[in-house]
Amino acid sequence: MAALGSLRRNSFVLISVIGMALFAFVIAGVFDGSGFQSQDPIGEVNGEKISITDFRNQVDFLKKSYNFSDLQALNTSWDQVTRKEIFRQRIDQLGLGSGKAHLDDFLTNNPNFNSDERFLDDAGIFDIDKFTDFVLNLKDFNPQGYSQWTLQEKEFKNQIDQNNYLNLLKSGINSSNYEGELEFLKSNLTANILYVKIPYSSIPDSLVTISNSEIKAYINKNSDDFEQKPTRDFEYVVFEELPSYKDERDLRDKLNSFLNDREEFNPVSNLNEFVKGFKSTNDFDFYIDENSDVAFDSLFRPKGFFSSDHAQMIFNLNNDQIYGPYKDNGFMKISRMLEKKNNGNVRASHILISYKGSQNADPSVERSKNEAKIEANRILALARLNPDSFSSLALDFSDGPSKSSGGDLGFFQEGMMVKPFNDYVFKNNIGRIGVVETEFGFHVIKVVAKEDLAKVATIALKNVPSNFTSDSVFNVTSKFEIELSKSKDLISTAESFDYESKSLSSITPLDHELPALGNQRNLVKWLFEDDTKIGDYKRFDLSSGGYVLAQLKDVRNDGLMDLNTGSILALPELRKNKKADMIIKENKKYNSLDDLSNEKGLEIVSVSAINQSSPVVAQAGFEPVIIGNAFGLEVGETSSFFPGEEGVYMIKLVNINKVETPSTYISFENQLSNKRRSATESKILESFKSESKIIDNRTAYY
Repeated sequence: MAALGSLRRNSFVLISVIGMALFAFVIAGVFDGSGFQSQDPIGEVNGEKISITDFRNQVDFLKKSYNFSDLQALNTSWDQVTRKEIFRQRIDQLGLGSGKAHLDDFLTNNPNFNSDERFLDDAGIFDIDKFTDFVLNLKDFNPQGYSQWTLQEKEFKNQIDQNNYLNLLKSGINSSNYEGELEFLKSNLTANILYVKIPYSSIPDSLVTISNSEIKAYINKNSDDFEQKPTRDFEYVVFEELPSYKDERDLRDKLNSFLNDREEFNPVSNLNEFVKGFKSTNDFDFYIDENSDVAFDSLFRPKGFFSSDHAQMIFNLNNDQIYGPYKDNGFMKISRMLEKKNNGNVRASHILISYKGSQNADPSVERSKNEAKIEANRILALARLNPDSFSSLALDFSDGPSKSSGGDLGFFQEGMMVKPFNDYVFKNNIGRIGVVETEFGFHVIKVVAKEDLAKVATIALKNVPSNFTSDSVFNVTSKFEIELSKSKDLISTAESFDYESKSLSSITPLDHELPALGNQRNLVKWLFEDDTKIGDYKRFDLSSGGYVLAQLKDVRNDGLMDLNTGSILALPELRKNKKADMIIKENKKYNSLDDLSNEKGLEIVSVSAINQSSPVVAQAGFEPVIIGNAFGLEVGETSSFFPGEEGVYMIKLVNINKVETPSTYISFENQLSNKRRSATESKILESFKSESKIIDNRTAYY
């Protein structure tokens, strides 16, 4: 049953592996189309509908292939399908398109194809005709494979079209010689300055008054910075279904009842029959499978396999001794020691020196068997001289797959390695280094560690609440809900029931996993329903058992932030602006750094070699306005007061450092052009998105 369940869970991976074996590349976006078949759109881009079926398949693909969370898969898939549709519409408007030559060139330069031996000519070069014949053969003899290819071909053409379109746009992005010179000067022209800073913190916040009308005006003036997505805040109380003390006591009693031999009435034979207890039985497969929620583990295990809370007690047992009952990872258990193996687990490292003709040797290996033996003994001498160098020697000389890990093979039990190797590591002490010959070559071996093993029989019963306990939790939750219907206040109701109330904020419409609550998609959908108002409450099941009672506390809809929300961001900026005005007004009589420093007791800070490519100033931090003002002054000139990020500044330009200019600025022109082009794709997409009418219906399906 476990194997069948695994097969079901990983069927998509199995299909993908088969597809990769067929094509030697990933078939992206190919699915069987099963499941939900509604043709209603999950969204629209400029009136063009996005298929829910295609979108759902893409979400499933990302979750199964890349282990994305629900939210990651939904957002990534949405970005992909909207991008694809936006570019398709733009490309169609211009009449751009890709033909066979474009696809042939794409395949020729794709390593998934040009490295496949089936499609290479005698010179080892990709032959498009061979690939074409392969596809035609699929069409005739493997319709499913051909269908997969046509879908993949369509995706390739979309990718080619997008690349061609973006390359056309990028080709028009260049820089002039003048811009190249400016790019050079930004990094290489430096200045030395002096400055005095009057920090905003020198004025207490209590002296700055800001009205609601000022906050509102600031939000409206800077509306782009105060756009918000829809979010919700809610408070909640958790009613967990946990085993009670009586539940656990009953479970311990049940486990103890298994220990001794007993007589049990058999309703089939209508007789009392003798039943061996856990202490005396030798048929562990049957006995444990009959009485335990976890099957019998017949393997020898190291101490680290067992829970750290109980491992030492278990390993201290003599053969046939019992430990427990004990709680462990959601189960109540009793364990019986069956057998121990001292030093039954060994950790070793090795350096493999293969030779021509040895098993699994790389074709590039040309050394003879005798040469391999000499080389192994040479490395043995080096390793014995400095045992700590074994890992680096393995990295330098080993022919084995463990080379990348410094020769480390990890722990293994007796019989897992070829006999000569096995005999050496199990018969020698920790730290011993020697050479062993096997069919794979000569192994320089270091015995790293050894540990004991134990075979333990365990009866494990799930530690779950009884029906009585579950009913009690349900009753308490119901009483709480009735009281909440009267008080309308979850926090005070929680206090009266001696329960802890908690809150979560900024929940988005597509959230699935909530902190401490797990997957609560139904709760999130309820928060965003049109009928759900502030103060409304509802009960939801917990996946671990029990309930969560949630009450909606705050609603933020798409658009401009309201006064309360926006003030959190606006107040610090408004306060800073007012403090700047106050500082400048109070100190406007000062025209020099020396006067300001002497009378106010402020430090004059000297900074050397600032440039326009870095906005960070020593002892001031991120202050781009200092950089801008400095390079706008004449040498020896002192600025007026100006506000920065952390305070108000007055600066003096001491000097501009001479810089040797190059004979040409072409390299800087190219550098600037490449920088602009690399940022083009994301900027173009954002621009196209802002011009498009995009309808997002994901919350109707997820």
